[in-house]
Amino acid sequence: MATAFNADYLARRAQLIAQDRALRADHVIGKELSEEERKADEILRRIRTSEAQSVWNAENSAKHRHGSQQMFPGMEFLTARETILKTELFDILGKMPKGGLLHAHLGAMVRVDVLLRLALSQPAMHVRVPQIVSEANIKTVLPQFRGLPRSQWTTHKSITDDAYEPDSWVPMKNARDNFSVALGGPEGFDRWLTDAITINPAEAYGTHNSTIEIWKKFQSTFGVSEGLIFFEPVLREYIREYFLSSIEDGISYLETRMLFHEKTILDAEGEETMDHEAFLRLYDGVVEEVKAKMKQEGRADEFVGSKVIYTVLRILPPEGLDWYLKDCIAMKKKFPHLIAGFDFVGHEDTLRPLIDYAEPLLRFVALQKEEGVEIPFMFHAGETLGDGTMADMNLYDAILLKTKRIGHGFSLIKHPKLLEICRKEEICVEVCPISNEILRLAGSMPMHPLPALMNQGVRVALCSDDPAIFGNMGLSFDFYQVFVASEVNGIATLRALVWDSIKYSSLEGKQKEEAFAKLERRWPVFVRYILDTYGRV
Repeated sequence: MATAFNADYLARRAQLIAQDRALRADHVIGKELSEEERKADEILRRIRTSEAQSVWNAENSAKHRHGSQQMFPGMEFLTARETILKTELFDILGKMPKGGLLHAHLGAMVRVDVLLRLALSQPAMHVRVPQIVSEANIKTVLPQFRGLPRSQWTTHKSITDDAYEPDSWVPMKNARDNFSVALGGPEGFDRWLTDAITINPAEAYGTHNSTIEIWKKFQSTFGVSEGLIFFEPVLREYIREYFLSSIEDGISYLETRMLFHEKTILDAEGEETMDHEAFLRLYDGVVEEVKAKMKQEGRADEFVGSKVIYTVLRILPPEGLDWYLKDCIAMKKKFPHLIAGFDFVGHEDTLRPLIDYAEPLLRFVALQKEEGVEIPFMFHAGETLGDGTMADMNLYDAILLKTKRIGHGFSLIKHPKLLEICRKEEICVEVCPISNEILRLAGSMPMHPLPALMNQGVRVALCSDDPAIFGNMGLSFDFYQVFVASEVNGIATLRALVWDSIKYSSLEGKQKEEAFAKLERRWPVFVRYILDTYGRV
């Protein structure tokens, strides 16, 4: 009797679990796995369980004094990053074809050391600071960079010497070569710059451990890096590096949020002549160059291409938005294959909410119909801990304005009706797990609402947001943190997330078919890698 009772109970238990998970994107896929995928799934789960004990055991102390002092799967990323790199699971996920990256800000997509190399190669690149850099102020003084016209080049030697006149331009190479020995010399310059345009554990988990404070640091990084990036000779190679490094991490398609707030950027002569059309022409040209390179190397399956989401800062007065909306339509007409959508960027908790822009945005929708174009909204919304705050309420406006996707959507889980709408209307959420954790929306990955979104049937694309600032280059780190933080996740979860990143992208028709076909060819190679490399116990 006991055996029969247990069998009946276990059957009802299994049925309840299946019903509870029936809305997940990986539910159907899990039933359709090939035999090789099932074996690979067993290996992934075995390694996750093993490394939870051997690597992330709570008895192992963290090697950084900031953040949790005990190790656990999905712990604070900046503390865990170096350990993650050494795991077998990260090696596997690094080999995985990842489909599309749908939430990526152009100003934070290339490693600091690479950006430094690109900028130093340009004699026109200069730097200035408001005061002589010294041991007393090196942690607070921020540099400003700019590619200058030749007529404005200087021969000044240093920004750490007593002879330096504050706010005067110094060639970047000179500033680095002559950086005070007491401050570390050239390597000290590199560390100073790195600290200025990245977030470190001491800041995220110590001095800036709140959403307001960490956003102050976050925003300051762009003020430093933009002068290095948005100078045509650097920008061209920066975009190329962004594409190539993404490809190396298994990303085959990119939708880039490009900030069009400034109406011009610096051309190769250091003059502000590059308008938005020239900016997009440069970007489009690099896309085609990288496609040609991949094809020539026999790697055409690894890169589908890239599109652009036109963004402006949410500091604009509503009456100031119209110019940009008309410009967005003009750019869509000139680059119909490139412009994928429109969005606002900036801290939702402190800047203007979407409701402020509802009137011009509704006019924008009507104007698109008149002009014969379609530019979907891809709104940041709900990137907040708030409940009923302006940032939280952005979710209502995003959905009423018919957003195609939602950026972050961290507070979406608080809204049952909005969850239902997102599920029924297939509004995909661009979830940025590591970004959310570092910007203090979640203390660690097990605290993130992603599993709840998935269990509610909301479709999700994993994204890295601003990886150059956070250190989560590509997508492997985000996939890792998500995978180890839930025992439910398996190879079906990985496949669902990858395929949905293409399904809910802005690719259309033959382009989307091609992207799926390339994934179908690459996925079995990935599965075979798991079996061949880790299949022997």
